[in-house]
Amino acid sequence: MLEMTIRLTFVACALLAAFIPFVPAFAHARVSATQPTMTFPEATISNGQITAKIYLPDPQRGFYRSTRFDWSGMIASLAYNGHQYYGPWFTGSDPSVRDFVYRGSEILVSAQSGALGPAEEFQRPQGYSTAKPGETFVKIGVGVLRKKADAPYSAYDTYEIVDAGKWSSRPGQDSVEFSQALDDSRSGYGYVYRKTVRLTAGRPELVIEHSLQNTGRLPLDANQYNHNFLVLDRAATGPEFTITCPFPIQTTRPPDPKLAEIRANQILYLKTLEGEERVTFPIQGFGKEPKDYDVRVENRRTGAGFSVTSDRAPASIGFWSIRSVISVEPFVDLSTDPGKTTTWKYVYTYYTKP
Repeated sequence: MLEMTIRLTFVACALLAAFIPFVPAFAHARVSATQPTMTFPEATISNGQITAKIYLPDPQRGFYRSTRFDWSGMIASLAYNGHQYYGPWFTGSDPSVRDFVYRGSEILVSAQSGALGPAEEFQRPQGYSTAKPGETFVKIGVGVLRKKADAPYSAYDTYEIVDAGKWSSRPGQDSVEFSQALDDSRSGYGYVYRKTVRLTAGRPELVIEHSLQNTGRLPLDANQYNHNFLVLDRAATGPEFTITCPFPIQTTRPPDPKLAEIRANQILYLKTLEGEERVTFPIQGFGKEPKDYDVRVENRRTGAGFSVTSDRAPASIGFWSIRSVISVEPFVDLSTDPGKTTTWKYVYTYYTKP
């Protein structure tokens, strides 16, 4: 099928609107809620039960144009049965910030970390360890980047984008297809990355399907995780929420017992998080089967929740939460030899209980 050029739909986004506060990638100076509105390319999809707004990648105008997260498929908002599942977990951005910081009542992020909703990252860069300062390496979903110093790679550092590859977006009524083709002949890495975000007909379900074709001469030693920035009805993180896994949860770094605890296969908050309090630790105890990639987050007071599953087994699972957001972060391994293609998918099911 011939690819078609799709007209991008632009929307005006108030900086303190319900779901899209600003674009951290534009943060040459501190951005706050008092600055002018900005416009970003996005697509709205619906299946009659779910309505979702999805940002489209664009090197000049895109909401996210930094070097940490995958540019495609970032979900700005999702509405189901009167509940809103995503939106801003931060109040502003500041270029002097490395990741995020608290400043009084504000939470300020860097351009690298200013992502929303289900935001994906290929954590391992390709060719960074063998590149010399000034040479290039590859971050899948971002592009060809330039190594700036003889220092370990950090997702929180800013790297020059030498080539963002060739992006295309094909919005439809209930889905958006993305593709990025990239070739870095110097480093030996190349790929065609495809992603489809679609809503299942007749069900409160969102599916993210991926394929990664290795077109370079070197293997892709890749992995991916979804940060899953959940901001459910803007409720504060606390005892209303329960996180459930299909296995007894273990960890080498238990949470602060004043804030949260692990009970069998659940994570429970003991108080509402305030100020700079956070609950974060590695989730362990899962097996090597896809059935263990099954996470459920639910608000017991409202009955709203979601679950996410995959056709891949988790390689690791992180858990991170602060007063404004809850993130369960399962990782999958995706190594791909030259000439081969790897596929995987995530399935999000949204629900409400009485």
